[in-house]
Amino acid sequence: MKDKEFMKIALQLAKNGWGNTSPNPMVGAVIVKNDEIIGQGWHEEYGKLHAERNALAACTANPQDATMYVTLEPCCHHGKQPPCIDAIIGAGIRRVVIGSTDPNPLVSGKGIRILKEHGIEVTQNVLKSDCDRLNEIFFHFIKTKTPFVTMKYAMTMDGKIATITGESKWITGETARLHVHKQRHRHKAIMVGVGTVLADDPLLTCRIDGGRNPIRVICDSKLRTPLSAQVVTTAKQFPTIIATTCNEQKKWVPYEEQGCQILAVDALNQHVNLQQLMKLLGQMQIDSILLEGGGTLNWSALESGIVQKLHTYIAPKIFGGQLSQSPVGGLGVQIPSTAFLLQNSSITQLGEDFLIESEVRPNVYRNY
Repeated sequence: MKDKEFMKIALQLAKNGWGNTSPNPMVGAVIVKNDEIIGQGWHEEYGKLHAERNALAACTANPQDATMYVTLEPCCHHGKQPPCIDAIIGAGIRRVVIGSTDPNPLVSGKGIRILKEHGIEVTQNVLKSDCDRLNEIFFHFIKTKTPFVTMKYAMTMDGKIATITGESKWITGETARLHVHKQRHRHKAIMVGVGTVLADDPLLTCRIDGGRNPIRVICDSKLRTPLSAQVVTTAKQFPTIIATTCNEQKKWVPYEEQGCQILAVDALNQHVNLQQLMKLLGQMQIDSILLEGGGTLNWSALESGIVQKLHTYIAPKIFGGQLSQSPVGGLGVQIPSTAFLLQNSSITQLGEDFLIESEVRPNVYRNY
């Protein structure tokens, strides 16, 4: 039980790096000697010291013969920082307890092997599922080289994202909206379609103290984004990418002059090829996307298989109306057995609203 309790503390420490470590993982470390915590730390920011070195630096006693609890396998390669295993071995740590194995090919079991070769006892997979879930974005990006996509939408109890007149502000309350801004801080980029830009003229920034603004990605196949739109006029302040199938480069110039980056993408069914877009964004080290699109883009994203997770915010209210918008449009499935299936759902109450988080089952993706 002690291993699990100390790993829980390491997990809580790791979460302090929320939104600041990308494209690196969030990691927490706790050093214990004689059943007392003598050091703890976390990976605070990309490029800075890793959790293990921070924990060792914070030690209040000699870590010789102590046990280190770390949520992710210690690194054994040179990156922005030197290998953590060198610091662990040098400090005389006797035992290392690990939550997740690092899927990075540069590590992936090598760190564990080297520790054992130096006589250090290693215990693996303590609270593994919790540690894996903490870094689902990092794991996906390392394995696929494409962003982890979280589709987010807010709807009423009857599944509407706007009234019959198109009004949508506000469906949910302040607590739920604050949670959304924390997700904007967490994800490297935020993506919408040109329809959302035309309808709402959103700014798409993170409005919490100390929050990091995501890179804004606009899917605009025909390059219809108004030059007066906020995402364009503020592009020099907040990085903005417009993904388009328009190859007339003279049309790009006004956007580029205002600071936008134009990303040429092939067309698929007269829209931006989302799978190709994900590969291009991955090459730009964008490891995660919060998809805040409307019904058309949401359907295309599901159909193309780029979505890993859903965040559904539900408000206890009813809009009604046969023509009122729903969160996912497009053609829709023809029979229930071909539905996009969700799994491992959890429910959180946010004020008077509810958040359902679900994983999208990858084996139901299809391309047609």
